[in-house]
Amino acid sequence: MFDFPVPQLEWKILLPLILVPVTGLLALVIEMILPRRDNALLTAVSIVGLLLAGVALLFTGQDVGLTTGNNMLIHDTVGTALQVVIVGSTALVVLFSDRYLRQKKVPFGEFYPLVLWSATGAMIMVGTTNLLMIFLGLEILSISLYVMAGMSRTELKSEESAMKYFLLGAFASGFLLYGIALTYGATGSLQLEAIRSSWPHLDGEGRLFLAAGLGLMLIGFSFKSGFVPFHQWTPDVYEGAPTNVTAFMATVSKVGALGALWRVLSYSGHLNDLFVPALGVVAILTMLGGNIMALAQRDVKRVLAYSSIAHAGYVLVALIAHGKMGDDTGNATLVFYLLSYSLMTVGSFAVVSMFARNGREATSYDDLRGLWSRSRGAAICLVVFMLSLIGLPVFAGFFSKLFVLRDAVTAGLTPLAIVLAVSSIISVVYYLRIALTALAPDETVESRTTPFGGSVAFTAALCALGVIAVSIFYTPLMQSLQFEQPTQSGPVAQK
Repeated sequence: MFDFPVPQLEWKILLPLILVPVTGLLALVIEMILPRRDNALLTAVSIVGLLLAGVALLFTGQDVGLTTGNNMLIHDTVGTALQVVIVGSTALVVLFSDRYLRQKKVPFGEFYPLVLWSATGAMIMVGTTNLLMIFLGLEILSISLYVMAGMSRTELKSEESAMKYFLLGAFASGFLLYGIALTYGATGSLQLEAIRSSWPHLDGEGRLFLAAGLGLMLIGFSFKSGFVPFHQWTPDVYEGAPTNVTAFMATVSKVGALGALWRVLSYSGHLNDLFVPALGVVAILTMLGGNIMALAQRDVKRVLAYSSIAHAGYVLVALIAHGKMGDDTGNATLVFYLLSYSLMTVGSFAVVSMFARNGREATSYDDLRGLWSRSRGAAICLVVFMLSLIGLPVFAGFFSKLFVLRDAVTAGLTPLAIVLAVSSIISVVYYLRIALTALAPDETVESRTTPFGGSVAFTAALCALGVIAVSIFYTPLMQSLQFEQPTQSGPVAQK
């Protein structure tokens, strides 16, 4: 009687996106059954689910060009690599969260399903070329983060953090959604490939609507990515949120937003000439603003918040260079940078989370002083992360910045390359301040203990080893990220 077409689904694409939220549902059921004093099983289940999703992603690595759901989800090298970064970063955050949440006296089991669902949203954002799916992924990512930011319910800073993030996040979503509506009104499509190809067929009014739509979308992504001058929420939210949630926001949320921005810019086509100069100004403001404002901070979490702003500016330079060059070299640079940045940032916040005691967050420079005397392993890991964030050779941060500088110069963006180099020099001051404070002697060290062991030590050690390993094996890693992208479903910048 009814003749419904049976959709052809590519389970290779869908399996990772099913495993992560289903693991979240399983974690929610376990949380309702088990007593709150025991979250070990929740941690184990969450990590196993994320590892299975990571394995599923790696097994689809060579199947470039697959699409499913009427082209709403796609599979390409860069999208899959970014999803691996998202899954890996989430697993690292989950790994060190249990001890921290107990010390903060907020051992709420709902953190685990929320963080898994939020990661699902980020995975959707980087795995689609459909504007509606990008928005859906963004909302899945954000709604869970609004709740997690306010998990320390008895702390005014945490409540303020959640409210500020919610209000400004909703404001940014409004810009993005209005931009999508204008784009759809101008082109009649939500697929980025169709939107790009429609430009030659639009009249003056249609082109104006399309340009306005893309401009509003860029503003929305700028809020989510923390670009200056859309960064105002970042330091306050990062400081007020629980440290493990801050680590997640600084990595997974940023990878999702920057990955979605990469998708949109890759398909902007003729509009590149209009928006690249404006984005260049935003990149300069973000690099200089993030680093200069970090100099005046006295709280390590706020310093790392401004550091994340500066690194978003570095990634924006890579995106602009990729848009001008129009080849796959920029794809590899983007993934390599975000992988290195995620390892450095999660590791840094894992070490900072050690200072939580009896419900109190201790993240000032004074709390950090004398870490070498109290826990040499933690101090060594923190120094490794700071040196890598500076961009010294041997560490992943050096090659990350080197590749961005190379792409910027190749694309003729010499002014952006110069500003990147200058801002990196500025960052040496506050990164070294953190490292030297951790190594400095402390007269009160006898009365202060900072146990470095268990999951926190394992997470920091993994991140430190990863920062070094990525720099050692950067050549095969970069080569693996330069497979040819499909012409119809993968991003190729065209004029």
